Amino acid sequence: MTDYITLLKEHDLKATIQRTSILKSIDKAGHINIDEIYEDVKEQHPTLSLATIYKNIILMQQNKVIVEVPMNNQKSKYELKKDEHMHLICEACGNIQDTIISPQTQEALVIKNFTLNNAQINLYGLCQTCQSN
Repeated sequence: MTDYITLLKEHDLKATIQRTSILKSIDKAGHINIDEIYEDVKEQHPTLSLATIYKNIILMQQNKVIVEVPMNNQKSKYELKKDEHMHLICEACGNIQDTIISPQTQEALVIKNFTLNNAQINLYGLCQTCQSN
């Protein structure tokens, strides 16, 4: 289990109950949008507002604790910051599958006269379940 307090402190953020609850919700789901985070967190903390969720999501994103995963025609989802990986995103059901970046892809990301600090590769298509339907 992830130590959310240490994670926040490592990124120079105060470990508040709101932030730890948001991180727990994101960690549990893997990839989750703000509305889903809000629904999950308000079960434990009914007085927590959606505005507080937004404010903390933005702050944790700016401090590289979490990462936004853009979705086509849907609200973005969020995940805990991890080692570099790609997302396989189903355009039908919205499922996101993490997959490692192959050595060939890593090699392709080396661009002459450019220092790449980080990358997010999102591939959109249909998951196996939706292909079968």
